[in-house]
Amino acid sequence: MKKIFTVLGLISATAFMNAQIVINEVYGGGGNSGSTYKNDFVELKNIGSTPVTLSGATLQYASAANAFNQYHPLPAITLNPGQKYLIQESAGAGGTTNLPTPDYIAPVPTNFGSGTNTGAGFAMAAGAGKIVLANNGVQVVSPTDSNVVDFVGYGTTANIFEGTGPAPAPSAANSVARISGDTNNNAADFVAGAPTPQNTTSGSLAVSDVQNAKAGNFVKNTFVKSDEITFGADVKDVKVYNTFGQVVKSASVKQNGTVNVSELAKGNYIVTGTVNNEPVSQKILKD
Repeated sequence: MKKIFTVLGLISATAFMNAQIVINEVYGGGGNSGSTYKNDFVELKNIGSTPVTLSGATLQYASAANAFNQYHPLPAITLNPGQKYLIQESAGAGGTTNLPTPDYIAPVPTNFGSGTNTGAGFAMAAGAGKIVLANNGVQVVSPTDSNVVDFVGYGTTANIFEGTGPAPAPSAANSVARISGDTNNNAADFVAGAPTPQNTTSGSLAVSDVQNAKAGNFVKNTFVKSDEITFGADVKDVKVYNTFGQVVKSASVKQNGTVNVSELAKGNYIVTGTVNNEPVSQKILKD
């Protein structure tokens, strides 16, 4: 998919192409029976290598079978590499927990056609639907439209999606989150799991976080010689921290899946993640 941004600073054309803000996580089960969080949310992320600004953008939503009929604007967003942006959508009657402080609380959506909405944010379906990040307010029809920045069709009944199929079906208990980069294939790029909403302040690790994290056998090769960290379980929201507490790599992986860290210097790192809804961490040495 075309990623269209205003890039901060004077950078090369190659860096421009690599800088991209994508839809990183989608949760439509907020406030439903069996949910933890009270609100739906959409999380964006800069998966590129340079800071980028996206301005004049909108989020647009559609049910699984229908056309995009709702949108709301987004403020100008500037994200550093790896930084996330949390958008709070509609609240429901259920759930027990507020989202982390959202970076943006969605207003009442505007309809492209007739009709009006009264509640703030999209009332997203928990199991199937479509969400698109567009660089303007023009109604999106397909994932290949020129104003599409990123497009996610989720759930088995979604009639439009990027690639060969939709992202897995979420639920009241699960969101769908991006595994790593963007291959423009929703079926391959997303995995269902417990929601992990994060805002722009997420992404630093204190020493106490390492000490209190629950250790487990989730990293199989704590001595990394082949530039690949191998995981022994399905791990959501993998983060690799350097010794300064900065996130230098993030991903989600399947059991026996790997994360390539060839770009990282030799030395010690802390790897954290979520396995079966439990936080885990492991110190590694990259040779």
